[in-house]
Amino acid sequence: MRLSDTIVAISTPPGRGGLGVVRISGSNAAQIAGAILRLHGELRPWTATRAELTDHDGTHVVDETIATYFAAPKSYTAEDVVEISCHGAPVILRHCLDRAVRAGARLAEPGEFTLRAYLNGRIDLPRAEAVRDLIEATTLYQARIAAQQTQGSVSRLLAPIKTQLLELIALLEAGIDFAEDDISVAPASEILRRLEPVIAQTAVLVNSFRYGHLVREGFALAIVGQPNVGKSSLFNRLLERNRAIVTEIPGTTRDVVSETIEFAGIPVHLVDTAGIRETGELVERLGIERSYEAMADADLTLVVIDGTSSSDPHSHDLISRAYSQGKALIVANKCDLPNFQPQADEIPVSALTGQGIDALKEAAIRILAPGAEAQSDGGFITSLRHENLLREAASMLEKARAAATAGFPHELLLLDLYCALQPIDAITGVTTADDILNRIFSTFCIGK
Repeated sequence: MRLSDTIVAISTPPGRGGLGVVRISGSNAAQIAGAILRLHGELRPWTATRAELTDHDGTHVVDETIATYFAAPKSYTAEDVVEISCHGAPVILRHCLDRAVRAGARLAEPGEFTLRAYLNGRIDLPRAEAVRDLIEATTLYQARIAAQQTQGSVSRLLAPIKTQLLELIALLEAGIDFAEDDISVAPASEILRRLEPVIAQTAVLVNSFRYGHLVREGFALAIVGQPNVGKSSLFNRLLERNRAIVTEIPGTTRDVVSETIEFAGIPVHLVDTAGIRETGELVERLGIERSYEAMADADLTLVVIDGTSSSDPHSHDLISRAYSQGKALIVANKCDLPNFQPQADEIPVSALTGQGIDALKEAAIRILAPGAEAQSDGGFITSLRHENLLREAASMLEKARAAATAGFPHELLLLDLYCALQPIDAITGVTTADDILNRIFSTFCIGK
């Protein structure tokens, strides 16, 4: 990428709409906008100006537009930016784009506007990554967490860790400087006292990724059980509409039925499966095989049983299989009936009345991300890249603690501390390699 170029892209989604926006960023943004538009007044910073988009000859009007000028350095990219709001016909947007290119702009690469915002110091790297998450959010909770991160929540979580680490490094560097004077600036006890909170806070952030990963990616949940225990009824209750067919005839569900819902703002890919039993009927047997496949693919399996009848060996075999393949919860259905008798490890629900459904959702999140309740206010990380780097930092901090305990020279201890600092800097973008930046921003949509 030539970052000195003025770039242009369509910043609204493909297709037809009431409005479409073409964004131009760079030192020649205002000049290029003036060349392709017939302005009704001067293009002034922080002002929306009515304009007409003309054809290539500049003689005929193609569209009535609004041009908004954002002057550097207070724009999204910290460069001069002009956003042209056209009517959302694809032919008009492509024409505006083509005219801007002919006037001297270059087509933007994916994520190049946000990359320039980062490189120009407008935002740090975690904020830039959160922009993508905000665009891709499918629930309001995901959007809220991503919005917090675009406002610097990840950097604020890392700030005290980095500050304490830098203070310890400075103390040890000072101790080396005064070594010839036989002054002990940092005894081992003081080093360990300063190191312990850094290790603890880093571990908290690493562990928070279990919940953060759920928030960002969601999870797959399979509902399995024997025929007529209420699997499809529970599926419909969780979905809050009648999606799966429910009858008293055993084996009604012959194939997997899936939908996407949310539990407390977390996307959930919900799968209803065929009732599992011994059968010689070919279609039903194929459906049962797909039920087992759904169990294997799911992050969590709900094994539904009839809480009003005594358990049988087939239910025990299914429960054992679910536990052996991953995380599972036993759901005892029909708790609204008088002869309901659940066991201690079962979650009582009523697919008919909705009783116990909220408790079931909470239990599902709790088993996938222990301690999620304490993290739901946004004090967690959602990026796998951040988690990997924090694990690297935690490993080097543990080596530093072992070195301090063993009484190693401060020069060797400093090597471990600097190695712990590097991955933290890589999160915030202070020491990030170009290939990592390219990998991050290549996943953005063009126009952002």
